[in-house]
Amino acid sequence: MMELKQNLGMIDRAARAVVGILLISLFFVGPQSAWGWIGLIPLATAIVGNCPAYIPLGFNTCSGK
Repeated sequence: MMELKQNLGMIDRAARAVVGILLISLFFVGPQSAWGWIGLIPLATAIVGNCPAYIPLGFNTCSGK
C-alpha cells in the first residue's frame, strides 16, 4: 500500500480548513444548495495534511523535518 506523506504546511492547512468550513456553512446559512458540500474536500485535505493534486505537480508546502 502506498504511504502518503504530508505535503501541506501549517498555513496551507489552516487556509484550507477555513475555506472548507466557509463553503460548508453556505449549505446551512446561504443559498442552501448542495454545492456547499464541496467544502468537504479542502477540509479533508487540511485534516489529513496531504493534497493528492500536489503529488503529480511536485508541490510541497510542508517544511522539511
